[in-house]
Amino acid sequence: MAIAADTDRPAAPQGAGGVSASGHDAPSTERLTRRADFLRAARAVSVRADGFVLQARDRGAPGPVRVGFTCSKKVGNAVARNRAKRRLREAARLTLPGRARPGWDYVLIGRRDRTAAIPFDTLCAELARALDRAHG
Repeated sequence: MAIAADTDRPAAPQGAGGVSASGHDAPSTERLTRRADFLRAARAVSVRADGFVLQARDRGAPGPVRVGFTCSKKVGNAVARNRAKRRLREAARLTLPGRARPGWDYVLIGRRDRTAAIPFDTLCAELARALDRAHG
């Protein structure tokens, strides 16, 4: 295991980022963390799917794909919300590299009784369809 130059942490493995499973260059992804970014995405395109709601916004400038995840208390207690967000994060990790557009923000919102209950492959397929609809 390689050690990073100025730290005691292990260095990131070579080829870990930027290349999708198909071997093509994939846009880098960052997390949305600021409330203002979530609010801007809420005013943009919204696509309802059975297991979640996708909000997508073209920032109008080149840059990395940014993605955020949220679940309200309507989804359930903390355990249920965290499970729903974990499923959304994994679906995004698998689906976004082939379909996301650089310079766009995406927010995935969990839905009560649906995000954690539907089969995972269905969740990924719905995300792919929602991205296609959001991009028009």
